[in-house]
Amino acid sequence: MNGPEIHVEFAPELGLFLPQGRRGGASKVVTDGVSTLGHVIESLGVPLTEVGALVVDGREVPVSHVPGPGETVDVRPVTRPQRVPGAPLRFLLDVHLGTLARRLRLLGVDAAYESTDIGDPALAARSAAERRVMLSRDRGLLRRRELWAGAFVYSTRPDEQLRDVLDRFAPELRPWTRCTACNGLLKEAAKDDVVDQLEGGTRRSYDVFAQCEECGRAYWKGAHHDQLETIVVRALEEFGS
Repeated sequence: MNGPEIHVEFAPELGLFLPQGRRGGASKVVTDGVSTLGHVIESLGVPLTEVGALVVDGREVPVSHVPGPGETVDVRPVTRPQRVPGAPLRFLLDVHLGTLARRLRLLGVDAAYESTDIGDPALAARSAAERRVMLSRDRGLLRRRELWAGAFVYSTRPDEQLRDVLDRFAPELRPWTRCTACNGLLKEAAKDDVVDQLEGGTRRSYDVFAQCEECGRAYWKGAHHDQLETIVVRALEEFGS
């Protein structure tokens, strides 16, 4: 580019998206004089899903602002908790976030999940069609214009991923109300309704069941319940209303 020179400073939280030389303090950026500030920021590596306020020479501007010569731009992170207006808060997760999807569902959060790689265009289209917040670690996906909304998942560890999403979006938690397999809602079920899914030991040992209204899967407090209960209790203690 061969246009106006501006100075851009990113919040420390956004440093992982930037080359080393642009972290820590303002750096010079040469623009083409016609591109929007949003385009300039994304060209430097930061998805706009992670950007909060843009402050130019002390005044907040939209991403459509075209920077002029000598302007100083302060790029701030998203304010937490982040509000997503225009639709009920619900999520769509890509193929790499299956554990996070199951844990969100365990907490009663509406979390759709693609268990196969259907490609970025199809994911973005589903996000827009169903008005779901796209959760991903794929920066290219989060830059697609057709997304309804999106958020980068900063950690590779499921425990940290869950805390990050709950802290960022503050969804309502309703544990034990969704199917962890398909995201459908659960209902109480009699043993006779699910007996064909039970092995002999389970039939003898358990009497309280739930069943998914969508896929029909049966649930009971089996061998892994204590582990799941720990996840639920920790989430409620830190993020429950």
